[in-house]
Amino acid sequence: MKKNTISLSTRSSFKLKEEQIKIICSLKKQFWNFDIKSQLDWFKKNIKKNDKHNFLFVNKNFVGYTCLKIRTCIIKNLKKKIKYILFDTLIIDKKYRGKKLSKTLMNFNNKIIKKIGYFSILVCKKELVNFYKKNKWKKLNKKQIEFDDYAFKTNCMIFNSKKIKKNSFYFFINK
Repeated sequence: MKKNTISLSTRSSFKLKEEQIKIICSLKKQFWNFDIKSQLDWFKKNIKKNDKHNFLFVNKNFVGYTCLKIRTCIIKNLKKKIKYILFDTLIIDKKYRGKKLSKTLMNFNNKIIKKIGYFSILVCKKELVNFYKKNKWKKLNKKQIEFDDYAFKTNCMIFNSKKIKKNSFYFFINK
């Protein structure tokens, strides 16, 4: 099984093409029960030009996807606005699940996050916390975080965060 990963920005010299966006939306439809038009509308509304799209291919077949969104947050106690990466949409094609491909994609995501140089957060269900912990993510205390435009009720994980453990954050998901 030959695996290959690539990362593209929404708009750059290595930009995402309309055909790739449709393929992403088709893959997302396997997990989220929305038609392609709804998926495309969501994509156009929520994806920004500097966001990163990470692809996993097995034997030239597109089987996995993650979106890393560049966003801003405020470190409350420092009253400082900084950039962070919102980890979004880890998905593996149904036909390829159970083959440890999410580990391959997570290693690639972590590499890209480190290369960008910002810390990253993700929001996940309780059942996924251990998976992300195995991939070097740490769980944030709910008292440390607040979201401007997101109803936060689940778990928040953080990666690439050496200096920020004792701070409180105010996150913007769509800004």
